[in-house]
Amino acid sequence: MSTTAETTGALRAQAVAVDDGRRARRLGWLLAVAVAVAAFNLRPVVTSLGPLLHRVRDDLHMSATVAGLLTAVPSLCFALFGFAAPALARRFGPTVVVAAGTGAITAGVAARAFAGTTALFLLLTALALAGVAVANVLIPVVIKRYFPDRVGPMIGLYSMSLSAGTALAAAVTVPLTRELGGSWRVGLGIWAVAGAVAVLLWLLTPALRRDGRDEAAGTAAGAGQAAERRLPILRSPTAWALACFFGCQATGAYATMGWLPQIYQDAGLSADSSGLLLALTMAIGVPVSFILPNWAARRGDQRAFVVALVAFGIAGYVGLALAPAGGAWLWALLVGLSNCAFPLTLTMIGLRARTSGGVAQLSAFAQGLGYLISIPGPILIGTLYQSTGGWYLPLGFLAALLVPQLLIGLRAARARHIEDEVG
Repeated sequence: MSTTAETTGALRAQAVAVDDGRRARRLGWLLAVAVAVAAFNLRPVVTSLGPLLHRVRDDLHMSATVAGLLTAVPSLCFALFGFAAPALARRFGPTVVVAAGTGAITAGVAARAFAGTTALFLLLTALALAGVAVANVLIPVVIKRYFPDRVGPMIGLYSMSLSAGTALAAAVTVPLTRELGGSWRVGLGIWAVAGAVAVLLWLLTPALRRDGRDEAAGTAAGAGQAAERRLPILRSPTAWALACFFGCQATGAYATMGWLPQIYQDAGLSADSSGLLLALTMAIGVPVSFILPNWAARRGDQRAFVVALVAFGIAGYVGLALAPAGGAWLWALLVGLSNCAFPLTLTMIGLRARTSGGVAQLSAFAQGLGYLISIPGPILIGTLYQSTGGWYLPLGFLAALLVPQLLIGLRAARARHIEDEVG
């Protein structure tokens, strides 16, 4: 009887273990989908506005100065609110803050569609961008915490979804607005639907409740544990290298998004063709953003990828300067590949710290400082274009910027952990 009872107990324990494993896999899939849908919502707040900006300006009587300010607001918000993300994550848990950030994106995008004044439109846009900022920083932290053995594939999924949201919002906002009656308010507000789906998924994710309990327990454990989580990150050369690398690539990416259509139109291409070329530049990031982090995470050292992406960029900018119309599709493809330094940077952030807390601090520092570095770039490109009347000097500046990006990237891409550097 004893043997039979022991056998029965063992079988039951085995069945429970199997059920627990299946449940864990289902919950893992749910969190992965939540990450992907949240990432999809991180750029439409910006890229859906550009094609409709002239209508917004006319309706709200927005000055050209304020419209120019709108182009700098994203980077500024990403920097300021991104720096606050680690403290919020320590207090509430990263999944809780990402869920709240997704809610802020949804609320801001939906509410600004009803804004009757320029000031209110800017305020609600800033609310949405604040949500984007904390999610930018903390989604890699969620990946490090819940997918420690799948950092590369999950960063790839995150980057691919982000690129897809960026490209889709830029490509379909105008025709979608036309189909829905022609009002810019509907064209901008419709993107809140995708945000609402993301909020629902995060609310259904058990990790949300687990993070809340864990962080509450961590707070009760006292200041000693909290102090252990904070790193003197300013003492890490790798952190500084990642921040400067992020700033260089963001400068090139935002300059491309802002000015590439104008470059092609000045070369004689139509507005429709220039729009398609910009869409290609962004769309190429969808598959590459999924594949590249997987490849990069399998290697301890990512320097070969840094070199390849810089080479693509130099070739693309030189081609745009010398024969913009002759090889238009090739230059758009090369510049798009060069802009895939963004998912590479996210991958390196996830690999350069040992813990999710370290990733939170490194992500906030690298992205916060990096976005601040990137703010003057697109403005400088416009100034050079206006003063010279051509694109040789602006494109030469972007090509030259890839040299420090290469040198800094070679330092950031070495197999290091910031915890080892700061002791």
